[in-house]
Amino acid sequence: MSDTDPIVPIGGPGSRADAWQSGRTSPPAQIAFDRKELFDILNLYGRMVAAGEWRDYAIGHLRDRAVFSVFRRTSEAPLYTIEKQPKLARRQGAYCVISASGHVLKRGHELAQVLKVFDRKRFRVVTG
Repeated sequence: MSDTDPIVPIGGPGSRADAWQSGRTSPPAQIAFDRKELFDILNLYGRMVAAGEWRDYAIGHLRDRAVFSVFRRTSEAPLYTIEKQPKLARRQGAYCVISASGHVLKRGHELAQVLKVFDRKRFRVVTG
């Protein structure tokens, strides 16, 4: 490549990347939690931290889902993952809680209902 060669976006002329940069199409959509959803999730997170059960969290925004993962320790795999998948909104529901083993604990159309899975006593840590 010489100094006089043109710089072409990835995908080349006429590609989707080129169309997006020229304003002919919309940028790729990214799913995220809105303010109320984050308020509900962080409220639950604060209660669980106060109870000594959770210590860290991570938020991920992917093309098809938003993910909120909670950890007992930062170096471990997440204990639970709260996901928002809008494409499932008309089927099983857009929200779900997944355990560390990958099992879906609860799925539903409303986040508040799905988060009630953590109100049950069976998820308390027993030490002894």
